[in-house]
Amino acid sequence: MIPSKDTLAEAAERIKSYIHYTPLVTSENLNSIGGCELYFKCENFQKAGAFKSRGACNSLLQLSDKEKQHGVITHSSGNHGGALAKVARHYGVKAYLIMPSTAPRVKVDAVRNYEGEVEFCEPTLEARESNMKRVQKLTGATEIHPYNNDNIIAGQATAAKELIESTEAPLDIIITPVGGGGLLSGTALAAHYYSPSTKIYAGEPIGADDAYHSFREKKWFPSKNPNTIADGLLTSLGSKTFPIVLDYVDDIFRVHDKTTVTAMKLIWERMKIIIEPSAAVPFAAILDNPEAFKNKKVGVILSGGNLDLNDLPWQCD
Repeated sequence: MIPSKDTLAEAAERIKSYIHYTPLVTSENLNSIGGCELYFKCENFQKAGAFKSRGACNSLLQLSDKEKQHGVITHSSGNHGGALAKVARHYGVKAYLIMPSTAPRVKVDAVRNYEGEVEFCEPTLEARESNMKRVQKLTGATEIHPYNNDNIIAGQATAAKELIESTEAPLDIIITPVGGGGLLSGTALAAHYYSPSTKIYAGEPIGADDAYHSFREKKWFPSKNPNTIADGLLTSLGSKTFPIVLDYVDDIFRVHDKTTVTAMKLIWERMKIIIEPSAAVPFAAILDNPEAFKNKKVGVILSGGNLDLNDLPWQCD
């Protein structure tokens, strides 16, 4: 069973007093560069700096009082961990975070600032999952998986629901980044329920393109040794997100990190807003595939804005 339209509406109502209804920003200059009419949904302005606050809040608020007493646990390269730690602190719940040793320092610091308890592991999905299960056994905490969770998917869907509500005419396309697929699958369901004529695309780094191959082969391929500056997109699709992606997503585009850097710089320079590399991947996909977007009305979800300002991706150019 996939989250229903009623489930998405209930999630939006449940979290509305906690999350920000983030703004929609346009740029005539980027429209000209992209060859299409762009509507940027600024989840970089969301609480904890990313769309992940939506799913984290929706999931935590559905726990029983007994479950809350034992805390929550997850694995995360950063944004989901920060979002979960922040909402957990807000509601007086302990949060345990398993983070890869390669997680950006700024994201680790954010988790700790929100009073989350961090334990590091090797930067593989297997290590993340196994260490989470070990700590969960010791603490009795409830797992809130970063993407393979119906409540997470429904929460993330509220970003696209807002995007659709904020545009006067239906969008031709909505494009998101894809890592574990929580945002992409939630976006696809939101469009299916609220704007069925809208096509759903995703951008994915070519160095971490498991979703691209899984989508085309219609067979799940795990991420192996991913290598990309988009640290938020290093995970694989899950058993819940993969079927939704297969059924409701129209296409996935691969992009080189070099194009992601170009896209990120353009958004910084022309729109004067800070986004992280993962959030630039959808616009990079537009730049690399102009014919797919030409003259279309395109919603772009800017997934987050958490990055180390002392380690920007163009500083090594």
